[in-house]
Amino acid sequence: MSVKIGEHIDLGEFPLLLAPMEDVSDPPFRYVCKKNGVDMMYTEFVSSEGLIRDAAKSRQKLDIFEYERPIGIQIFGSDIKHMQQSAEICAAVSPDLIDINYGCPVKNVACRGAGASLLQDIDKMVAMTKAVVDATDLPVTVKTRLGWDDSTKNVYEVAERLQDIGIKALSIHGRTRSQMYKGQADWTLIREVKRNPRVKIPIFGNGDVDSVEKAAAWRTEYEVDGIMIGRASIGYPWIFREIKHYFQTGEHLPGPTIAERVDVCRTHLIKSIEWKGEKTGIFEMRRHYANYFKGIPNFKEYRMKLVNLQQVDEILEVLEEIEHQFVAELV
Repeated sequence: MSVKIGEHIDLGEFPLLLAPMEDVSDPPFRYVCKKNGVDMMYTEFVSSEGLIRDAAKSRQKLDIFEYERPIGIQIFGSDIKHMQQSAEICAAVSPDLIDINYGCPVKNVACRGAGASLLQDIDKMVAMTKAVVDATDLPVTVKTRLGWDDSTKNVYEVAERLQDIGIKALSIHGRTRSQMYKGQADWTLIREVKRNPRVKIPIFGNGDVDSVEKAAAWRTEYEVDGIMIGRASIGYPWIFREIKHYFQTGEHLPGPTIAERVDVCRTHLIKSIEWKGEKTGIFEMRRHYANYFKGIPNFKEYRMKLVNLQQVDEILEVLEEIEHQFVAELV
């Protein structure tokens, strides 16, 4: 059975979603994930305050492209009126849906009354969500956590109440806010939400899915409608195609070759420069090199070169050198 969000977004059977990640899931990164089979993506989260002030950084995060569809813009904030206004601003650039972040645990978001802090005030969360739902004809979805801490795991109630006011899907990260990203994600409560006969909307599980085996096992064990992958895709967009291949055939795809790693890294760099300009594009790409070539022995020297170079042609030369060097060694 196909998983649908609202009337018009058909994600096929058991979709894989790219989690919205600050400073990661920008258009260049989304491009390489889309090429590797992700079913739906989200922008980095966008500050409602920034949108209302027309801040350049927030505005830039609204850049979406036709080939990315279906794509959602994720917003966060602490002021209900501002969240409503920012939903209207987002709708004007025609995403496929708007997602609300009630999961971000970091201090400068949660301690300002946004993100996961709304898990401490479900009534306000409901009022804020209703304001966003009422502000747009687009489907509205939500991403959240199990609760604020171990003594307040309230996602079961959250799911019912948010569905009642019109959200079309819910993604749940299997940790509390107080856990941040530590410890292990616990999906048992996600399964309880999914089993709740009152909950009819799609439920997506998120947290710690970093292998084909885990995706296959958790798909069955926790009964979710799809899986959202975040950190495991950084430097490894192939995770989406590998999981899909396994679901379809029961077989493991071989991992990416050195040539493929170089090719995707090069594509990511070029897209980064196209979108952000040469200087920023090169600078922001530096955080990705180590991830793309993780596990390759004696790579440090090349990484140091890549992060210190400032000219695109020099970086492309080093990438070519890496390809020849390591392919020769492997032959």
